[in-house]
Amino acid sequence: MSPTQRRRLLLVLLVVAVAGIAAVLVATALQRNIAYLYTPAEVKAGKVAPDARFRLGGMVAKGSFKRESGALLARFDVTDGDAVLPVSYDRILPDLFREGQAVVATGRMRDGVFVAEDVLAKHDETYMPKELADKMGQAHTKHQIPATAPATETP
Repeated sequence: MSPTQRRRLLLVLLVVAVAGIAAVLVATALQRNIAYLYTPAEVKAGKVAPDARFRLGGMVAKGSFKRESGALLARFDVTDGDAVLPVSYDRILPDLFREGQAVVATGRMRDGVFVAEDVLAKHDETYMPKELADKMGQAHTKHQIPATAPATETP
């Protein structure tokens, strides 16, 4: 092997090594930032690792919102119609947050309570994240309500 071929081989090996290291770093960074979306029923069924960071999606249960006076700490329940999960959040809630509305919260489970780091509320009456709508739709296939017959006009 000539010195020129040796240099080329070392250069190729160096480029491959750098590309491999970069790929590993990118994959590690992406894996840390992934937060899967779960419904309360999936969390209660044990589909989430105990210390995992994930997104919780559902509706804020009516009558469940409580805020400690003089503090930012808010407690409320999130439901998907099949299960209810208590949530704790210690920051300012979005302006559109209210009971009976869709919400997606990111955080972790601690002692049976979902401790949220971030809370997103829906922005209008027809919006619900597609992932959440699909999951809640799957959870309610057995509870579907038949459509009512259209009203007929009377002369």
